[in-house]
Amino acid sequence: MSILRRLRLLLAIISLIYILIPLVVTIPASLTSANYPSFPPKGFSLQWYTKLLERPEFAEAFWNSVKFAFLASLFSVLLGTLGALAIAKYDIPWKSYLVSLLTAPLTVPQLVLGIALLIYFTPILLAGTPTGFLIAHIIICVPYVVRFVLTGLSGFDYNLERAAAILGASPVLVFWKVTFPLIRPAVLSGALFSFLTSFDNVTVSLFMVSPEMRTLPLEIFSTMQDAYSPIVASVSSVVILISIVLILILEKIHGVGKLLGSTH
Repeated sequence: MSILRRLRLLLAIISLIYILIPLVVTIPASLTSANYPSFPPKGFSLQWYTKLLERPEFAEAFWNSVKFAFLASLFSVLLGTLGALAIAKYDIPWKSYLVSLLTAPLTVPQLVLGIALLIYFTPILLAGTPTGFLIAHIIICVPYVVRFVLTGLSGFDYNLERAAAILGASPVLVFWKVTFPLIRPAVLSGALFSFLTSFDNVTVSLFMVSPEMRTLPLEIFSTMQDAYSPIVASVSSVVILISIVLILILEKIHGVGKLLGSTH
């Protein structure tokens, strides 16, 4: 094995350890029998998971997060897929600048984006409303769909669409029977990342939320302002497990790992 390959392997291992540290610490800390977070946990108990059922604000915040994440991913898939198809199929002027504009939320700091949206939404009475919150999440989710679908279309053979059209298929039928089945893994991968991005978002949500509209990450953040209880670790562990399950399901069905590798 060459020195360069060994360095790459070492870097990959270090990166993996760095990514897994929150899981290694958070999940065991949620199983402690003490009244305060500790790692390694002092004793073993599931009491902090059962106490979640006694905190209705977490359940309400969880369903708010699921609702907004689902709607954000749905609209992001619709807008992002249409935008990616238009960019890939048609000779649009300044195409590279358009792609940069659509994916700009990936590079702009979330704090700057949140402040800008708050300044823009306040005069038009969208700040602190469910509609404004949803629009903000769509803005930060669309770039993932655009990036994935453009990657899925990079090797697309448009002769298949032309052949279907010659045989009499309508444009809608061509899309559903030819185009969509081939880019479906990319669309679903974009939908998954959009859902997780919206579900876990804190920075932009802080500027868009109202006292009556709380999401799970914001509820966790608010709870930690008062005291860091092991119940926060248990909620975080549930979110981590849900995210892992969703990614594993998509990987099993469509091989998102291959698509992720092709985006780099």
